[in-house]
Amino acid sequence: QVQLVESGGGLVQAGGSLRLSCAASGRTSSSHYVGWFRQAPGNPREFVAAVTWSSNNIYYGVSVKGRFTISKDNAKNTVYLQMNSLTPEDTAVYYCAADLGGNGGPWNSYLYDYWGQGIQVTVSS
Repeated sequence: QVQLVESGGGLVQAGGSLRLSCAASGRTSSSHYVGWFRQAPGNPREFVAAVTWSSNNIYYGVSVKGRFTISKDNAKNTVYLQMNSLTPEDTAVYYCAADLGGNGGPWNSYLYDYWGQGIQVTVSS
């Protein structure tokens, strides 16, 4: 079992920044990918970013590359998502997820075994 708790969401103006945190507990050492996804109302879940827990390989979704940065602190069992140059199109519920198997690309949400409860990010224009 892996438990994931997101924090750091909220309301920000366009052009601003937020940093999300994902605190993991449980079998964190068994995680292969830890990723961030987001879902806006009426839209499918979208891949944002992922990092491999042991080797620090990093992946980004097309819409956030160059603006968002994923990082991790293994000692704190925490993954961060630094979001800069936010636009109203970034408004969504953001989810942290952990994949134990690593059997595929980290952009595939179906690979992930555990999910956080989600946190709202709202960007006003």
